Amino acid sequence: MSEAPHVPVLIEEVLAGLACGAGDMVVDGTFGAGGYTRAILATGARVVAFDRDPSARRFADGLPQDRFRLVDARFSEMAAELGEASVDGVALDLGVSSMQLDEAERGFSFMRDGPLDMRMGAEGPTAADLVNTAEPAELARVLFVYGEERQSRRIAAAIARRRAEQPFTRTLELAEFIEHALGGRRGAKVHPATRSFQGLRIAVNEELSELEKGLAAAERVLKPGGRLCVVTFHSLEDRIVKNFLSARAGRTPSGSRHAPPVQTGPAPSFRLQFNGAQAPSDAEVAANPRSRSAKLRAAVRTEAPVWKGAA
Repeated sequence: MSEAPHVPVLIEEVLAGLACGAGDMVVDGTFGAGGYTRAILATGARVVAFDRDPSARRFADGLPQDRFRLVDARFSEMAAELGEASVDGVALDLGVSSMQLDEAERGFSFMRDGPLDMRMGAEGPTAADLVNTAEPAELARVLFVYGEERQSRRIAAAIARRRAEQPFTRTLELAEFIEHALGGRRGAKVHPATRSFQGLRIAVNEELSELEKGLAAAERVLKPGGRLCVVTFHSLEDRIVKNFLSARAGRTPSGSRHAPPVQTGPAPSFRLQFNGAQAPSDAEVAANPRSRSAKLRAAVRTEAPVWKGAA
């Protein structure tokens, strides 16, 4: 199967940010169904793609073998695979892919019944393991910190009572239980289980620590003048990317609002391509509702050394 089942988000903006062409080497750190990779290959560039999900390989069929290689690994491992200052661009499209959401057997969606799994790869504990074994305080922390769920303690306590009698094994089972624990929808536009499922997915896949390591790896592999483009889908990811790029671009706050910023750290290893983040156009959101929360941040690698202590 080679046809992508989803539309890549902010693709024109990402291509503009990468500014890649014939002969360039670009890393697609989140291959998924290959949407970004196909668009980058169409510019004439070469692509090394990464994906920890073994099922992603089926979307590599038909891609030009002389200009494309897929590595079955996390994108945080790109420096170990490629070496320092070796590529012209890095693109990261974060979060769960449309492919994973649409396949019920992966257990990511609270709208489709499937096993309570949520793993992007094939290793490690599942969401069911976390839900059925974590201490209530730890489960509440996961839901609050990663899912930004204000009712995390209430949900965790209810889950702990129920699992003592019957463990959770299915996605719809857990989603309906959370909905009931929170008193139903009562006209809410967002499903009551949305934040909890986000928190569980992020915890199961260690997404935030993976992102931090991946950004540091991108700093290592990019040549001077190389470009980094990162698309995020929720505030936790975006905050990490924003803070990383702001720090690496030397945007440290001054001690006084009347004084200019003082450069106290290493020389900036990135230069921001634009201030803030780019959002999808109204037309893109209308055509692809899943893009509505997406944000793009982009930067250019300088000639400064990798920051000391970078992973």
